Amino acid sequence: MRTFPMFLTMSGRSVVIAGGGEQAAQKCRLMLKTEARIVVLADALDVELQSLADTGRIIWQRGAISPVSFEHAALVFIATECPGLDGCLHMLAKAAGVVVNVVDRPDLCDAITPSIIDRDPVVVAIGTEGTAPVLARQIKTRLEEMLEPRLGDLAALAGRLRGFAARRLGPRERRDLWAWVFNGPLRAQHNVEGDEPIATAIKAAISSGQIPQSGPAPVALVGAGPGSSDLITLRGVQRLQEADVIFYDRLVDPGVLELARRDAERIYVGKAPGCHSWPQDRINALIVSAALRGQRVVRLKCGDPGVFARGAEEAEALSAAGLTYEIVPGVTAASGAAAALGGFLTERGKTDTLVLTTGRKVDAHMPPDWVQHLSTRSHVAVYMGVQTAGQIVDVLSNAGLLDHVHVTAVANAQRADQKVLDCPARDLVARIAAKGLTSPAILFLRQIDTTNASTALRAG
Repeated sequence: MRTFPMFLTMSGRSVVIAGGGEQAAQKCRLMLKTEARIVVLADALDVELQSLADTGRIIWQRGAISPVSFEHAALVFIATECPGLDGCLHMLAKAAGVVVNVVDRPDLCDAITPSIIDRDPVVVAIGTEGTAPVLARQIKTRLEEMLEPRLGDLAALAGRLRGFAARRLGPRERRDLWAWVFNGPLRAQHNVEGDEPIATAIKAAISSGQIPQSGPAPVALVGAGPGSSDLITLRGVQRLQEADVIFYDRLVDPGVLELARRDAERIYVGKAPGCHSWPQDRINALIVSAALRGQRVVRLKCGDPGVFARGAEEAEALSAAGLTYEIVPGVTAASGAAAALGGFLTERGKTDTLVLTTGRKVDAHMPPDWVQHLSTRSHVAVYMGVQTAGQIVDVLSNAGLLDHVHVTAVANAQRADQKVLDCPARDLVARIAAKGLTSPAILFLRQIDTTNASTALRAG
């Protein structure tokens, strides 16, 4: 970021606006929404500014302008509509050591005015660092549609009751209270009925200490998707923003963690291939311990928590401790890899069977059962298959299918460093080594007609 977004406290502070025309009036309209003392420097005012001066809503100062005119201002706007005069006044304001915004001159701006959505006290600011104001307005329009007109009133009501809640409820109960207020039907009811019935319901909940359980379970097993941070679900993002502590895997995109609440604790529990520094029973114990302490917990897993992610073991540990949990599905690696190839896992009339399996089994001596599903109408997606590529080749050879199977491998699907490999099964081990393919990777196996050996996933 070239600019850092921050909300300035304006109560009891001065804002100086240099200019007396329409540009200055626009800045006055904006600043009149705040509690700032507004001083306008100009020899003459347009009718709107004159009316504001006559009613005492702004202070009009005429005459010579010097650095003293800008001293101690929280913010200065230069808006004379004359580029030369704007430049001169900018230098005077900078000599006073204040923060300056020169209208339509981003090169002279210390601060850039964002597009603002006002649901006081809820305020949303959208900025593009001066590069695309039209885009900022488009985003504003969409957010205006999302935020109900009375949302600010509800936030103000919550603000008035925060002290009461702090005296009667613990930290966890307070979070549950406000989750109930803002996430549930109470919010929709407030938009229709206003403050009175909602205030009564909130006060009753605080007084009794009985918070309706409309919020999420204490522990959320969240799928982060296969790679890119924009593939996590909206519910997954919501759980990250509610979490007190996040236990995350090695393969989770750092961009996904940026979606979490900034003060949430982040604990890495990843395991690199062949590394057992974080055994599963230790991870289970950490999750259970955090939840028992009253923390809102997210267990963040790459892909989907229900597909080769050991989510069931964590769920069993939670249940054994008497804890509830929620499963938030994610885009599994096979779906992400197929989409990255521009292909489909199933296709009517061509592929009607999909098998998801793993190259690693609990019992290494167990024979794989995926081989029986290979056909020209099926896809077999092998998770964690790179390290076991030699075993896959052996299984196909023993089944007499080595020359009848094509492999499409996708490593780091949906990431910037994605790699793709297409080859006959017979060449798999050598091609993986030559390509430098490493985990995480998905191997797609498909039986082909030897008269058309080019058939692969992206060919349907």
